[in-house]
Amino acid sequence: MERCFIPPEFKKSAFHCPHCGVYSRQNWYYCTPSHVVVLSSLYQDLQENLWVSHCEHCKNYAIWYKGKILYPGSSIAPVPAKDMPEDVKEDFNEARNIVNASPRAAAALLRLALQKLMIHLGEKGKNLNDDIANLVKRGLPRKIQQALDIVRVIGNNAVHPGEIDLRDDEETALALFELINMIVEVMITQPRKIEELYGKLPERARLAIEKRDSSGKEKK
Repeated sequence: MERCFIPPEFKKSAFHCPHCGVYSRQNWYYCTPSHVVVLSSLYQDLQENLWVSHCEHCKNYAIWYKGKILYPGSSIAPVPAKDMPEDVKEDFNEARNIVNASPRAAAALLRLALQKLMIHLGEKGKNLNDDIANLVKRGLPRKIQQALDIVRVIGNNAVHPGEIDLRDDEETALALFELINMIVEVMITQPRKIEELYGKLPERARLAIEKRDSSGKEKK
């Protein structure tokens, strides 16, 4: 699986760069105003709170003020998994764009994205609880079932407030992005890779495997 997404964080030595998206070492510099006449406390404030991080991979800079990233104005959420279906990716990216301002709204959108993903996994996509139950009957790994239910339950609470309050819970909202990507990786990417590799086996070997498996079924 791909490296877990590490969002940009103030003074962290390495994270996924908001410019190039690569996990890279970051160098930090504080800003010192020079050749100016200090007329207010503004310059002291800038000197204490204005920082710049420099990505060693793409060589671009990010500007930080009081621990918050000002530039570039990109999302701190992970990018969608490579094999994520386009209609799911649409909601995923919309959630990325608003998670900084509203973690709760982002969680609700991710629940909608999950509902659309169910269709690509062979389910109806109308009732998430029923879809997950059907996937479990089909042999869904328990950890993926738990990931699905986490997104479902937290997404439900975002739409219909209950025991979980997501208004300021950015950390939980960001974890949902990771879970959606993990679900795509396990349910779509991994089977695709295995199928591609299996297809590269010599035809004679594949026929022998099919014969072995069919004879095993006949004995039962």
